[in-house]
Amino acid sequence: MPEGLQAALDTEDGLQIEGTMDAFPFRAPVARMDGGRLGLALSEALLKAVKARPGSNVNVEVTRVGDEPEVRVPADWVEALEAAPEALALYEKVTPMARREWVRWVASAKLGETRERRIEVGIDKLSKGMRRPCCFPGINFVTKGLVEAEETWVALPGAKSRD
Repeated sequence: MPEGLQAALDTEDGLQIEGTMDAFPFRAPVARMDGGRLGLALSEALLKAVKARPGSNVNVEVTRVGDEPEVRVPADWVEALEAAPEALALYEKVTPMARREWVRWVASAKLGETRERRIEVGIDKLSKGMRRPCCFPGINFVTKGLVEAEETWVALPGAKSRD
């Protein structure tokens, strides 16, 4: 980790960093490594998606530092939310993770008409009290074709195997 970032982060435990690694988006906690220096606790799934191996060099861009970073909201989604006060009120109350899911759901549409329809449906669902988009695969969508679904989750210490 670069010295300047190391010094800036040395005051907090449990801090999260969000950015890109070789253009692949990631979010990882800052952790103490051997020797007391800070580093990023990276999952095997992320390393596989980036095609990185221990000791290899990757380009890392840090875009956000904090406990629960906010997502950049597309202009068309903001415009629709501002035109629907009930939907906007709930959108502002839900967690940053839920807001990221709404944005990812809207932004992942491949066709313009699908995106427009998702915005309409999303505003309707938020107006009716739905806090998250239904049936959206989340992280599995982002990593599709790069890693297997079971590789995106790490078992909790002491968790029993489902096998």
